[in-house]
Amino acid sequence: MKISIITVTYNSSATIEDCIASVNNQTYLDIEHIIIDGASKDDTVNIIESLPNRVSKIVSEPDKGIYDAMNKGINLATGDIVGILNSDDLFYDNDVLQNLVDVFESEEIDCVYGNLVFFNSEGKITRKWKSKPYEQGLFSKSWSPAHPTFYCKKGLYDKYGLYKIDYKIAADVELMLRFLELNKVRSRFTDKYMVRMLTGGVSTQGIKSTIIITKELRRAFKENQIPFNLVRYLFYKFLKIKEFIS
Repeated sequence: MKISIITVTYNSSATIEDCIASVNNQTYLDIEHIIIDGASKDDTVNIIESLPNRVSKIVSEPDKGIYDAMNKGINLATGDIVGILNSDDLFYDNDVLQNLVDVFESEEIDCVYGNLVFFNSEGKITRKWKSKPYEQGLFSKSWSPAHPTFYCKKGLYDKYGLYKIDYKIAADVELMLRFLELNKVRSRFTDKYMVRMLTGGVSTQGIKSTIIITKELRRAFKENQIPFNLVRYLFYKFLKIKEFIS
Protein backbone atom coordinates (compact mmCIF):
# COMPACT_ATOMS: atom_id res chain seq x y z
CA MET A 1 0.00 0.00 0.00
CA LYS A 2 1.63 3.22 -1.19
CA ILE A 3 1.09 6.44 0.77
CA SER A 4 1.34 9.79 -1.00
CA ILE A 5 2.30 12.63 1.33
CA ILE A 6 1.77 16.13 -0.02
CA THR A 7 3.72 19.03 1.44
CA VAL A 8 2.92 22.58 0.33
CA THR A 9 5.71 25.12 0.75
CA TYR A 10 6.21 28.84 0.32
CA ASN A 11 9.28 30.53 1.78
CA SER A 12 9.58 27.58 4.17
CA SER A 13 13.36 27.52 4.54
CA ALA A 14 13.14 27.75 8.35
CA THR A 15 11.07 24.58 8.75
CA ILE A 16 11.25 22.38 5.64
CA GLU A 17 14.38 20.49 6.71
CA ASP A 18 12.71 19.19 9.89
CA CYS A 19 9.55 18.37 7.97
CA ILE A 20 11.46 16.29 5.43
CA ALA A 21 13.44 14.58 8.20
CA SER A 22 10.22 13.47 9.87
CA VAL A 23 9.19 11.81 6.58
CA ASN A 24 12.62 10.26 6.07
CA ASN A 25 12.53 8.76 9.56
CA GLN A 26 9.27 6.89 9.05
CA THR A 27 9.71 3.15 9.43
CA TYR A 28 7.15 2.53 6.69
CA LEU A 29 8.94 2.55 3.35
CA ASP A 30 6.34 2.68 0.57
CA ILE A 31 6.08 6.48 0.57
CA GLU A 32 5.69 8.97 -2.24
CA HIS A 33 6.53 12.46 -0.98
CA ILE A 34 5.30 15.25 -3.26
CA ILE A 35 6.30 18.86 -2.61
CA ILE A 36 4.33 21.69 -4.20
CA ASP A 37 6.18 24.98 -3.82
CA GLY A 38 4.53 28.31 -4.60
CA ALA A 39 7.61 29.79 -6.30
CA SER A 40 9.43 30.55 -3.04
CA LYS A 41 11.73 33.53 -2.98
CA ASP A 42 14.00 32.06 -0.30
CA ASP A 43 16.15 28.90 -0.27
CA THR A 44 13.28 26.43 0.21
CA VAL A 45 13.76 24.55 -3.07
CA ASN A 46 17.57 24.54 -2.77
CA ILE A 47 17.30 23.07 0.73
CA ILE A 48 14.91 20.35 -0.46
CA GLU A 49 17.21 19.41 -3.34
CA SER A 50 20.29 19.37 -1.12
CA LEU A 51 18.89 16.96 1.46
CA PRO A 52 18.73 13.17 1.39
CA ASN A 53 15.01 12.57 1.22
CA ARG A 54 12.11 10.49 -0.10
CA VAL A 55 10.80 13.29 -2.28
CA SER A 56 9.42 11.84 -5.50
CA LYS A 57 8.23 15.03 -7.16
CA ILE A 58 8.94 18.76 -6.71
CA VAL A 59 6.86 21.39 -8.42
CA SER A 60 7.78 25.06 -7.94
CA GLU A 61 5.47 27.56 -9.61
CA PRO A 62 2.95 30.26 -8.67
CA ASP A 63 -0.40 29.03 -7.39
CA LYS A 64 -3.77 30.37 -6.30
CA GLY A 65 -3.23 29.61 -2.62
CA ILE A 66 -2.62 26.67 -0.33
CA TYR A 67 -5.70 24.69 -1.38
CA ASP A 68 -4.82 25.06 -5.06
CA ALA A 69 -1.35 23.72 -4.22
CA MET A 70 -2.85 20.79 -2.32
CA ASN A 71 -5.03 19.97 -5.33
CA LYS A 72 -1.96 19.98 -7.58
CA GLY A 73 -0.34 17.46 -5.26
CA ILE A 74 -3.41 15.23 -5.18
CA ASN A 75 -3.59 15.23 -8.97
CA LEU A 76 0.06 14.12 -9.13
CA ALA A 77 -0.32 11.46 -6.42
CA THR A 78 -0.09 7.81 -7.43
CA GLY A 79 -0.48 6.33 -3.94
CA ASP A 80 -3.39 4.28 -2.64
CA ILE A 81 -3.70 6.66 0.33
CA VAL A 82 -3.19 10.45 0.34
CA GLY A 83 -2.46 12.79 3.24
CA ILE A 84 -1.14 16.32 3.82
CA LEU A 85 1.91 17.20 5.92
CA ASN A 86 2.35 20.96 6.19
CA SER A 87 5.85 22.32 5.70
CA ASP A 88 6.07 23.43 9.34
CA ASP A 89 4.55 20.27 10.82
CA LEU A 90 6.12 16.97 11.84
CA PHE A 91 5.02 13.40 12.30
CA TYR A 92 4.55 12.67 15.97
CA ASP A 93 6.88 9.65 15.90
CA ASN A 94 8.59 7.35 13.41
CA ASP A 95 5.81 4.76 13.31
CA VAL A 96 2.88 7.00 12.36
CA LEU A 97 2.57 5.75 8.79
CA GLN A 98 3.09 2.10 9.73
CA ASN A 99 0.30 2.38 12.29
CA LEU A 100 -1.86 4.10 9.68
CA VAL A 101 -1.38 1.29 7.16
CA ASP A 102 -2.16 -1.28 9.85
CA VAL A 103 -5.54 0.38 10.40
CA PHE A 104 -6.33 0.54 6.68
CA GLU A 105 -5.39 -3.10 6.22
CA SER A 106 -7.39 -4.31 9.21
CA GLU A 107 -10.82 -3.47 7.77
CA GLU A 108 -12.70 -2.03 4.79
CA ILE A 109 -12.49 1.73 5.36
CA ASP A 110 -12.00 4.85 3.24
CA CYS A 111 -10.27 7.26 5.61
CA VAL A 112 -8.41 7.38 8.93
CA TYR A 113 -7.71 10.27 11.29
CA GLY A 114 -6.23 10.65 14.76
CA ASN A 115 -4.92 13.13 17.33
CA LEU A 116 -2.36 15.91 17.14
CA VAL A 117 -0.42 18.23 19.39
CA PHE A 118 0.34 21.91 18.88
CA PHE A 119 3.85 23.13 19.59
CA ASN A 120 5.47 26.57 19.57
CA SER A 121 8.68 27.84 17.99
CA GLU A 122 10.61 26.69 21.07
CA GLY A 123 9.38 23.11 20.61
CA LYS A 124 7.11 23.19 23.65
CA ILE A 125 3.71 21.47 23.42
CA THR A 126 1.03 24.13 23.96
CA ARG A 127 -2.17 22.19 23.31
CA LYS A 128 -3.47 18.70 22.52
CA TRP A 129 -6.24 17.94 20.04
CA LYS A 130 -7.92 14.69 21.02
CA SER A 131 -10.50 13.59 18.50
CA LYS A 132 -13.18 10.85 18.57
CA PRO A 133 -15.09 8.53 16.25
CA TYR A 134 -17.27 10.29 13.72
CA GLU A 135 -21.03 10.40 14.24
CA GLN A 136 -23.62 12.01 11.98
CA GLY A 137 -24.21 15.63 13.05
CA LEU A 138 -20.88 16.29 14.75
CA PHE A 139 -19.82 18.93 12.22
CA SER A 140 -22.80 21.09 13.23
CA LYS A 141 -21.36 21.04 16.78
CA SER A 142 -18.13 22.71 15.64
CA TRP A 143 -16.32 19.37 15.37
CA SER A 144 -14.09 18.10 12.61
CA PRO A 145 -11.17 15.69 12.33
CA ALA A 146 -7.75 17.28 12.73
CA HIS A 147 -7.00 17.83 9.05
CA PRO A 148 -3.22 17.15 9.25
CA THR A 149 -4.10 13.64 10.51
CA PHE A 150 -6.71 12.97 7.81
CA TYR A 151 -5.65 10.26 5.33
CA CYS A 152 -8.02 8.86 2.73
CA LYS A 153 -8.06 6.69 -0.35
CA LYS A 154 -7.07 8.49 -3.53
CA GLY A 155 -10.31 7.40 -5.18
CA LEU A 156 -12.37 9.59 -2.85
CA TYR A 157 -10.93 12.72 -4.44
CA ASP A 158 -11.67 11.35 -7.89
CA LYS A 159 -15.24 10.55 -6.88
CA TYR A 160 -16.22 13.44 -4.60
CA GLY A 161 -13.91 16.26 -5.65
CA LEU A 162 -10.93 18.27 -4.42
CA TYR A 163 -10.50 21.30 -2.14
CA LYS A 164 -12.52 24.38 -3.11
CA ILE A 165 -9.88 27.01 -3.75
CA ASP A 166 -12.17 30.01 -3.18
CA TYR A 167 -12.30 29.24 0.56
CA LYS A 168 -9.70 31.19 2.58
CA ILE A 169 -9.35 28.94 5.64
CA ALA A 170 -12.02 26.26 5.83
CA ALA A 171 -11.71 24.34 2.55
CA ASP A 172 -10.26 21.42 4.50
CA VAL A 173 -13.27 21.27 6.83
CA GLU A 174 -15.64 21.63 3.86
CA LEU A 175 -13.96 18.70 2.14
CA MET A 176 -14.17 16.49 5.23
CA LEU A 177 -17.81 17.53 5.71
CA ARG A 178 -18.48 16.59 2.09
CA PHE A 179 -16.75 13.23 2.44
CA LEU A 180 -18.00 12.17 5.88
CA GLU A 181 -21.38 13.82 6.37
CA LEU A 182 -22.71 14.16 2.82
CA ASN A 183 -21.28 11.07 1.15
CA LYS A 184 -20.92 8.93 4.29
CA VAL A 185 -17.51 7.47 3.51
CA ARG A 186 -16.31 4.78 5.89
CA SER A 187 -14.03 6.34 8.49
CA ARG A 188 -11.95 5.13 11.40
CA PHE A 189 -10.58 7.15 14.31
CA THR A 190 -7.29 5.88 15.67
CA ASP A 191 -6.64 7.08 19.22
CA LYS A 192 -2.98 7.87 18.58
CA TYR A 193 -1.06 11.10 18.18
CA MET A 194 -0.06 11.45 14.54
CA VAL A 195 1.19 15.01 13.97
CA ARG A 196 3.02 17.82 15.78
CA MET A 197 1.52 21.05 14.40
CA LEU A 198 3.29 24.40 14.70
CA THR A 199 1.07 27.16 16.06
CA GLY A 200 0.72 30.45 14.20
CA GLY A 201 -0.92 29.24 10.96
CA VAL A 202 -3.80 31.09 9.31
CA SER A 203 -6.45 28.95 11.01
CA THR A 204 -5.00 29.46 14.51
CA GLN A 205 -4.82 33.27 14.58
CA GLY A 206 -7.55 34.16 17.05
CA ILE A 207 -10.88 35.92 16.68
CA LYS A 208 -10.37 37.05 13.07
CA SER A 209 -9.84 33.51 11.82
CA THR A 210 -12.76 32.28 13.96
CA ILE A 211 -15.08 34.73 12.20
CA ILE A 212 -13.85 33.72 8.75
CA ILE A 213 -14.13 30.01 9.58
CA THR A 214 -17.68 30.45 10.90
CA LYS A 215 -18.77 32.27 7.73
CA GLU A 216 -17.14 29.67 5.52
CA LEU A 217 -18.62 26.77 7.48
CA ARG A 218 -22.07 28.30 7.14
CA ARG A 219 -21.48 28.44 3.40
CA ALA A 220 -20.16 24.86 3.36
CA PHE A 221 -23.31 23.49 4.97
CA LYS A 222 -25.48 25.43 2.51
CA GLU A 223 -23.53 24.25 -0.54
CA ASN A 224 -23.74 20.65 0.63
CA GLN A 225 -27.47 21.04 1.47
CA ILE A 226 -26.96 20.08 5.12
CA PRO A 227 -29.03 21.86 7.82
CA PHE A 228 -27.05 24.40 9.85
CA ASN A 229 -28.06 26.22 13.04
CA LEU A 230 -25.71 29.15 13.63
CA VAL A 231 -26.62 29.62 17.31
CA ARG A 232 -26.08 25.92 18.03
CA TYR A 233 -22.77 25.95 16.16
CA LEU A 234 -21.51 29.02 18.03
CA PHE A 235 -22.52 27.50 21.37
CA TYR A 236 -20.35 24.44 20.76
CA LYS A 237 -17.60 26.62 19.29
CA PHE A 238 -17.54 28.62 22.52
CA LEU A 239 -17.31 25.42 24.58
CA LYS A 240 -14.40 24.24 22.46
CA ILE A 241 -12.53 27.54 22.80
CA LYS A 242 -13.12 27.54 26.55
CA GLU A 243 -11.75 24.00 26.76
CA PHE A 244 -8.59 24.98 24.86
CA ILE A 245 -8.00 28.03 27.05
CA SER A 246 -8.56 26.23 30.37
